[in-house]
Amino acid sequence: MKLAIVAIGRPGRGPEATLAADYADRATLTGRALGLGPLELVDLEPRKPGKAPEAELILKAAEDAHLIACDERGRTFSSRDFAGHLAALRDRGERRLVFAVGGADGLDESVRGAAASTLAFGPQTWPHALARAMLAEQIYRAVTILAGSPYHRD
Repeated sequence: MKLAIVAIGRPGRGPEATLAADYADRATLTGRALGLGPLELVDLEPRKPGKAPEAELILKAAEDAHLIACDERGRTFSSRDFAGHLAALRDRGERRLVFAVGGADGLDESVRGAAASTLAFGPQTWPHALARAMLAEQIYRAVTILAGSPYHRD
């Protein structure tokens, strides 16, 4: 199952971008043997401001994929439960999984409505570059849990 984090805006060249890329690479290397990966980081920049133009780009990038909307009102998972969720999606035959990270104003309702599920890192709002890095780390952590690696400790 191919994985992608689709985010509005550019992460820049800061430490968050470096961290997200590092965890995406790690997840890709570890996940291939498990049928998970590669993990792609996709940055989208709408030509017009607002959630509706952002939603169009996100929905286009998520065509033919299982879409998970990252939203503070979404479902929270423990790391082990998140790993189990990814494995269940893979095992039921999903070929592509896309995580959507909205812009400064969050995700448009059309993205949340199109999403098969939601994911939250708690009720706080996070800058998208940081959310992207945190999500890449959690995907890497999920892959290591499924691989039986000692990276995750309960």
